[in-house]
Amino acid sequence: MLVDGEWVGASNDQFSSVENPARRGSLIAEVPRATAEDVDRAVKAAVRAFESWRRCPPQERGKMLLRIADDFEAEIEDISRTVASETGNAIRTQTRPEASFAVEIFRYFGGVASELKGETVPVGEDMLVYTRREPLGVVAGITPWNSPIMLGVVKIAMAIAAGNALVLKPAEDAPLGILKVAQICSRHLPAGVLNVITGRGSECGAALAKHPLVRKLSFTGSTEVGKGIMREAADRIVPVSLELGGKSPAIVFPDSDREDVAEGVISGMRFTRQGQSCTAGSRLFLHQSIFDSFLDKLTAKLSAFKVGDPLDEATDMGAIINKKQFESICGYIEEGIQQKDARMVLGGLPPSEGPLAEGYFLQPTVFAHVRNDWRIAREEIFGPVLVVIPWTAEEDVIRMANDSHYGLSAYVWCRDITKALRTAHAIESGWVQVNRGLGQFPGLTYGGYKQSGIGREFSLEAMLDGFTQTKSVTVGLHDQ
Repeated sequence: MLVDGEWVGASNDQFSSVENPARRGSLIAEVPRATAEDVDRAVKAAVRAFESWRRCPPQERGKMLLRIADDFEAEIEDISRTVASETGNAIRTQTRPEASFAVEIFRYFGGVASELKGETVPVGEDMLVYTRREPLGVVAGITPWNSPIMLGVVKIAMAIAAGNALVLKPAEDAPLGILKVAQICSRHLPAGVLNVITGRGSECGAALAKHPLVRKLSFTGSTEVGKGIMREAADRIVPVSLELGGKSPAIVFPDSDREDVAEGVISGMRFTRQGQSCTAGSRLFLHQSIFDSFLDKLTAKLSAFKVGDPLDEATDMGAIINKKQFESICGYIEEGIQQKDARMVLGGLPPSEGPLAEGYFLQPTVFAHVRNDWRIAREEIFGPVLVVIPWTAEEDVIRMANDSHYGLSAYVWCRDITKALRTAHAIESGWVQVNRGLGQFPGLTYGGYKQSGIGREFSLEAMLDGFTQTKSVTVGLHDQ
């Protein structure tokens, strides 16, 4: 682990194992299993580093991020292979693009660091009022396993560009890529500005969330864990950023029965990440008039997907992260099969023999004629399972799209731009894409509605709002 500029083990000398999801039971590494004692050491190191780091000019902090980006870019291939091995995500379709995107994130926040500006307030000739953007202090970042590099780098770049010190806790299933990022960062950052601790959420993640010296909590993960993070923040009145779960709708209008739209729906469903994404458009609302035709296009493309070894350049879709998640997804698939009115048009339960039985592999699975109130249409499966729901009236599909306790993302496919934007404005989601099924990009203010989270990340505005605090200074100019 990286603590105060040094690579250290856990205080109890214990380790956690990192498994290769493509080879059941195959261990690829061991990392320190941190405890509350290690968390305390990391947080106190960050507190010490913060006192000088906060005074480092924003332009200089930005230059450091740009140098980190250059070093990161030179090591993309090594990082991509590491992340593919620990997450099961395919290197061609997922981990290499993710690593490249992380370079863009470092460069974006390196470029906008100098925009940490205050304002002057015109209140009269005898008074000067101005504001300062000041860092919060020690930020605790907790990240998931599905896109570990992208989500870890966002928290690193935003926190330190704003002048904070950071203690980052990556997911116990996928810490190796972030440790490689930390190695690169440590070449350029002062000791203690970035600390990375590894281990179990219940042991070190929980201790980090409740540490009294942490001044900001930034969490990406499940809604249930996010609720616990928010309770800890409430006890100490510290700000939080929570990017949580989703059950995102994708609405296809009658004028969009096209091959490229089918490809966009597949992209929006994040099938190349095994559907393991909070932004996955996992509820597909197809207009009744194009239901069968569009479904044929969709399943034909998914049938051509190559599922297999994440390190094989020919692989489109890799493995599920671990046994627990694999069995959970299989349970949802079994429930879908048992629904007498639904029709499984693709995929299903995993094979019991052959190469795919050696790991946590599933095929893309599609259930048609699903009702919006069924469990497989309401709960976040976090796997490659798409449910398809027919609709006829525009007001009905908007009502069904909004009938969810989630509200992270949504997708609208319609060539009539007036109708498309009317629908986008009516959907209760923090991020709606129209005729596009791709991912986030630096500069996009991103976050959820309802139980999909609170706060925003990924942009300059989000950094200013979420990782700094405003101080107002009033100066009397009258003669003494």
